[in-house]
Amino acid sequence: MARRGAGTLVLLLEAAVPEALPDPLRAEGVLFDLDGVLTPTAEVHMRAWKVVFDDVFERWGITPPYSDADYFDYVDGKKRYDGVASLLRSRNVEIPWGAVDDPPEAETICGIGNRKNAAFAESLRGEGIAPFPGSLALVEKLSAAGIPLGVVSSSKNAEEVLAAAGIRSFFRIVVDGVVAERENLASKPAADMFSAGAVALGVDPARSIAVEDATSGAASAAAAGFATVVGVDRGTGADALRAAGATVVVDDLDVFLDPAADESASSDSAAQAPRSDNEETA
Repeated sequence: MARRGAGTLVLLLEAAVPEALPDPLRAEGVLFDLDGVLTPTAEVHMRAWKVVFDDVFERWGITPPYSDADYFDYVDGKKRYDGVASLLRSRNVEIPWGAVDDPPEAETICGIGNRKNAAFAESLRGEGIAPFPGSLALVEKLSAAGIPLGVVSSSKNAEEVLAAAGIRSFFRIVVDGVVAERENLASKPAADMFSAGAVALGVDPARSIAVEDATSGAASAAAAGFATVVGVDRGTGADALRAAGATVVVDDLDVFLDPAADESASSDSAAQAPRSDNEETA
């Protein structure tokens, strides 16, 4: 039987011991994406986009057919109209941009985006929404500890979703699609939205944590200077999140509730974000 050398044994042991999770209680602040991180609205968005794009692709003879992979590659995490343009561009389709007040039946980027939003709003109001239990528990824990919390979401429905889920009061600031449009912030993966979130919350990205489930969001947070970017893998894929800038990837935020859970992280780099000694938490 061949014997493993000491060096090989050390490498095997190191590979078997995952790196530690960051400690959100030591962060200067935590900024969360909304859809897919705090609430399962990503599933509602996915269904609404599929209804709209299946119809558009069929009527216009666009191939290949729309798929879930298209959602993750071209739409997820981006502002609504940017997502429409990105997806159509992937099929070499260019149409007029239109205006934000285009009716849903308009064959423009804005019209298609507004058509999707109408489908999303109808589903949300009909079915309601509840936060992910693990996410809610973590938010409650951080809020009780006085950690400043914010939401950075490309969705123009963020305020409505947060209110419907009963969690709006936990967050000091919300930088969403409405704010991005008003302040001319570039869509994720550009750094703009997470940078604006850090400024609004009054925290240093290098000492704070960003939490995202989309590759565009992870890239945005990394570009904004967040040393710790937690990727929540709800279907995007751990490797894709890491490649985009996530420093640690988890399946659910409930891992941060267990003191021993820092041994279960799937991480390339889990540098902690220590809190500032002079931080105000009132």
